[in-house]
Amino acid sequence: MLLSILDQSVALAGRGEDEAIRDTLALAEHAESLGYARFWLSEHHGLPSIVGSAPEILMAAVAARTRRIRIGSAGVMLPHYSALKVAEQFRVLEALAPGRIDLGVGRAPGGDMRIAQALNPNAYGAAEHFPEQLRDLQAWTSLRAHRGLTAHPLTAHAPQLWVLGSSDYGAQLAAHLGLPYAFAYFFMDGQGVERALELYRTLYRPSERHPSPQATVCVWALAAEHADEAHHHALSRDRWRLDRARGRLGPLLDPDRIAEQGFAAEDMPALDAMRAKAFVGDAADVAQRLRALAASLELDELVINTWAFDPEARRRSYALLAREFGLPGVGA
Repeated sequence: MLLSILDQSVALAGRGEDEAIRDTLALAEHAESLGYARFWLSEHHGLPSIVGSAPEILMAAVAARTRRIRIGSAGVMLPHYSALKVAEQFRVLEALAPGRIDLGVGRAPGGDMRIAQALNPNAYGAAEHFPEQLRDLQAWTSLRAHRGLTAHPLTAHAPQLWVLGSSDYGAQLAAHLGLPYAFAYFFMDGQGVERALELYRTLYRPSERHPSPQATVCVWALAAEHADEAHHHALSRDRWRLDRARGRLGPLLDPDRIAEQGFAAEDMPALDAMRAKAFVGDAADVAQRLRALAASLELDELVINTWAFDPEARRRSYALLAREFGLPGVGA
């Protein structure tokens, strides 16, 4: 069983957003020492909560600080950009970290339409061209010319292309192109995951690089030595999700402050529903539920996303899960 990490450079109340970026780099080194297989970085724009807006730049910094772990985007929001430029960026990354680069792409804007329009003046309708862009990217990230053009630098390895999604659309597109697929389980607490993976595996068309389907899901999980401690740290994300549902976005709040204030009675049904599906608790319990999820979905790899106001609590959660799963690192 492989474990990987998705990091989103989450901003913390009372601290500079630049600290979130530097904490991402420190976490990448920690992840490698623990034996995690991949370290993926998300792309979001114009948000005061998730400030990782340029995963390709962060990936270069991570590449300079690590030696073994695979480094990836989860993902580049392709409709914002030229497929050729993205291919060139990731071929440069491949030259910096040979055989370690994952290029995860999605078609969501990673922000609202004002942001999308600012990133790409032709944003309206751009997502409709996602399949064509993806085919171009698949060709340009390989070692061959496409449309009479070659993406440089040429290297012995090519980035591994992944399709990211949280619906049937991405699953079917990944299957059609013979590409690995990652389902964003944490977006909707797993809603639709069984259907998406069934479609992906049933419709899969083998490709030269990927003769058989390769799938994973990204889940949100937080572990601690004791369940009460884990649930306390999870208060920060609980509050953030409730606020997001009302259109209020901000940095992650201190769980001590949230515990003091409590939750309104009208919040409790939504909160109880979220907590019923959350992978939060002591390390053995969280690991057991993650294994059960992987078994039910027939997966041999899970990607873990963890938010905590205390960076040390987050690092400890990843270390505890590494120990429970017997990862081959030295830091668990």
